[in-house]
Amino acid sequence: MEGRRITASPRPCSGRRVVAKKRPRGGLDGFVNSVKKLQRREISSKRDRSFSMSDAQERFRNIRLQEEYDTLDPKGYCPLSLPFFKKRSKIIEIVAAHDIVFALAQSGICAAFSRETNERICFLNVGPDEVIRSLFYNKNNDSLITVSVYASDNFSSLKCRTTRIEYIRRAQPDAGFALFESESLKWPGFVEFDDVNGKVLTYSAQDSIYKVFDLKNYTMLYSISDKNVQEIKISPGIMLLIFMKTHGSVPLKILSIEDGTVLKSFSHLLHRNKKVDFIEQFNEKLLVEQENENLQILDVRTSELTEVSRTEFMTPSAFIFLYENQLFLTFRNRTVAVWNFRGELVTSFEDHLLWHHDCNTNNIYITSDQDLIISYCKAESDEPISDGNVGSINISNILTGKCLAKINASNTLPMGECSCSASCGGRNCNSKKRIKASRIRSTMAEALEDITALFYDEERNEIYTGNRLGLVHVWSN
Repeated sequence: MEGRRITASPRPCSGRRVVAKKRPRGGLDGFVNSVKKLQRREISSKRDRSFSMSDAQERFRNIRLQEEYDTLDPKGYCPLSLPFFKKRSKIIEIVAAHDIVFALAQSGICAAFSRETNERICFLNVGPDEVIRSLFYNKNNDSLITVSVYASDNFSSLKCRTTRIEYIRRAQPDAGFALFESESLKWPGFVEFDDVNGKVLTYSAQDSIYKVFDLKNYTMLYSISDKNVQEIKISPGIMLLIFMKTHGSVPLKILSIEDGTVLKSFSHLLHRNKKVDFIEQFNEKLLVEQENENLQILDVRTSELTEVSRTEFMTPSAFIFLYENQLFLTFRNRTVAVWNFRGELVTSFEDHLLWHHDCNTNNIYITSDQDLIISYCKAESDEPISDGNVGSINISNILTGKCLAKINASNTLPMGECSCSASCGGRNCNSKKRIKASRIRSTMAEALEDITALFYDEERNEIYTGNRLGLVHVWSN
């Protein structure tokens, strides 16, 4: 669902900036050709996006716990050599492609499960010392890219490998091939996958060179070699180069993502001796905020500047840009808000207090139509089970902030509905009982305890969650 940047840090890194993928509408005048290419690439035969609240509620009606997968063999057996692979570890990432669910544990072990047979297909770790750091499904060639580090290299360099989904389905994860072998991706190097533009950005810290590759065939398109580049931000059709501060301003360049052509060069004035909290780019809009200063929204086409009071816009811990709706989400202190580019608050969410303090999009999902947000949330205080480590999965409308459906330990049906003849509102249903299925050992409450990763499969209308024990649960109707 996002442009994902993986650093060569010994530990997984979740970046501040996350992109909600969707075809954009418009952009800078000079970017029209790039945007048209992007629109053509993104056009599909998806259903009409104008869902009402009742339609969304219907999609999640009767959703309940259906399956349980375990990334660790119950007998403790693991074919891989590293000792921490044999211990339970929390799920940090879930990706689904067609009928396969991929679950990555913090230990670095990654398993693939079939939704058709409900069996584990294989582990994706090819080498005995391979620790997988992140996953990326490449829809351009129906393959899964794994980003790994290795014990033999002291876990210091990122290595990428692509494997077609059909090989994984045949339990042949070693049938893939390595990517970007010429690049030295040691810390602070990184690789970033940009699904919107169909590009890959790599940074080799060893020689301070950024390179852009085509996500379809992995050919290198161009490189950027400038030691003064401090950061690169990617938007539909363009890249923003942020340079080192000089004399109270920050030099900026906007490049075409397709060929690296410089479309605009300019500088943005800054307050001297004040830390820059963030600089973000969204099409023609530049968002800049410094410590204890107002948010500035600059239109780089017209140079029009809008300021938002720092008492109204508090510095968020993360953004999600909604390209289809020309809006952006902010995350701060476990709350979510929707803003427009006039600096106006559009939506505050009801009953959507996130469980985790740090915003990690591995436990947040934005639908491709950008109408719904699905998150792991804190249970309300008046719910029967609201203490301990048990939360709920909340489905909310992004434009209205209304909570449309909720999966919690006391009621697995949306908004208090019940399918039983007694219309008990969930009180007499099996949410507190163990499901009578051979592979499901968890109760509803246990499955909703300490959820560490969440993914929604829009094709199958299923939610997959992972927890601290390395278990994956399937929620379906």
